[in-house]
Amino acid sequence: MLEHVDIHSSVAVYVQIENHVRFGIASGNLKAGDKLPSILDLAKRLSLNPNTVARAYRDLEVMGLVYTRRGMGVFINKGVEAKCRDATRNEIKGKLFESVCEAKAAGMTLKEVKQVMQESYASDASPYEVPGTAPRPRAKRK
Repeated sequence: MLEHVDIHSSVAVYVQIENHVRFGIASGNLKAGDKLPSILDLAKRLSLNPNTVARAYRDLEVMGLVYTRRGMGVFINKGVEAKCRDATRNEIKGKLFESVCEAKAAGMTLKEVKQVMQESYASDASPYEVPGTAPRPRAKRK
């Protein structure tokens, strides 16, 4: 969780952070009451400007997914799991539908599409790898 962002992605870095948190909540990896890394710690870990992390955290708070306790940190809100799960699944289904329709229009067979999906699912690549490039190895955290 929050180990990697891709500054070369077409997705803004603050949105990548927001999505990592949303996906973490949706998957159950982040639960109500869990504390997120401090702005400065996460900025340092990801080599980002602290303002980028602060923007992501503010947006997550506006979405109602997290709350801030001054001097204590940022925490996952109660009762947001189903909201995140439903919203992220609907968003991903829409992206998949669009991609499959584009593949079909470009002449890809169902077998080819399934092969790409299987390879993608088996990969541990970040969702924000630059399309058309081989996944870059990630540094292992010690």
